Amino acid sequence: MESLRDTVPASAEVAAARERFPVLEQVAYLNAGTFGPLSRDTLRVMREEQERDLLEGRTGLPYFLDTLGLRVEMRARVAELVGADAAAVALTTSTTEGCNIVAAGLGLGPDDEVVTTTDEHFGLLGALAASGARVVVVPPDPERVLAAVTPRTRLLALSQVLWTTGALLPVAELREASGVPVLVDGAQSVGTIAVDAAGLDFLTISGQKWLCGPDATGALIVADPERLRVAAPSYFAQVSYDPDGSFVPREGAARFERSWWSRASLRGLLTALGERPAWGQRHALVMAARCRELLAPHVELVPGGASPLVAFRRPGGDAAELVQRLHEAGVRVRELPGRDLVRVSVGWWTTEGDLQRLLDGVRPAG
Repeated sequence: MESLRDTVPASAEVAAARERFPVLEQVAYLNAGTFGPLSRDTLRVMREEQERDLLEGRTGLPYFLDTLGLRVEMRARVAELVGADAAAVALTTSTTEGCNIVAAGLGLGPDDEVVTTTDEHFGLLGALAASGARVVVVPPDPERVLAAVTPRTRLLALSQVLWTTGALLPVAELREASGVPVLVDGAQSVGTIAVDAAGLDFLTISGQKWLCGPDATGALIVADPERLRVAAPSYFAQVSYDPDGSFVPREGAARFERSWWSRASLRGLLTALGERPAWGQRHALVMAARCRELLAPHVELVPGGASPLVAFRRPGGDAAELVQRLHEAGVRVRELPGRDLVRVSVGWWTTEGDLQRLLDGVRPAG
């Protein structure tokens, strides 16, 4: 059987791809779980659009038709990324916004329950808390999730890749086994592992993390838009409306879109998506395994999964202090507040040299 290591690209191919990202010449960029690096071409097209806005203005029918056309193209590209239909895609500004659209649109109340885990990001948890439902929190174990389901459970709200440890949850299998709709926080999965939206009711996507797009870009996949209420309508929600504000909703998930994206953001993310190498996910997984191998003798590794996130703590050390020291040494990782963990996000651009710089900063001197 072919192993992941047998399928990694040649070093020259990785080096050529890395040349698109000037920041990689300066630092070991190991924090795409927060923000990914921006490429030269992504920034170039964004500047072109901003210059166009400066000189030609942001008005007129051609301007709006051009921007709306880019939105259509963006939905199609996002749909292709996760095997969804373009009509199921809503453009958002973040996974947090997507979670709030779903939690508010389901019309949950105090008699309803939502099952989630101890390792979810507040971007998901905050939306659940505001929904009015009873939030049932269990450890991120599939059996514990299923055991928490009751006749009152209206939603499973789970990360596909946990932002804390990189562990994977079988979200589609949990949806099938429980018969309960699932909201999947895809912030750390889309762009890192193969993600198939089939069988998922709702899937949130971040554009600025692993997809290396501009700030405040993302998407929400809604398998059946008719089952979700438009809880916070914007102008994009309707095709017509009455003086009292009642409206006829747009077809598909685009009715849930709340925000205008500039042409700079649209073209920037489209460019970033087009630069993703076919071998990227495989290479990142191989380098993540190598990262664990290098760190194991020096730190306490937290059990994770087949993802590019590696979490660890250094016995007797302070995570915040270590992250700051690594930053000063040109290594970009992050601390997980309240857990005393350091998280490493291994990207498709990560090299052995990046990992050696990390190791040099982690292991004790002398």
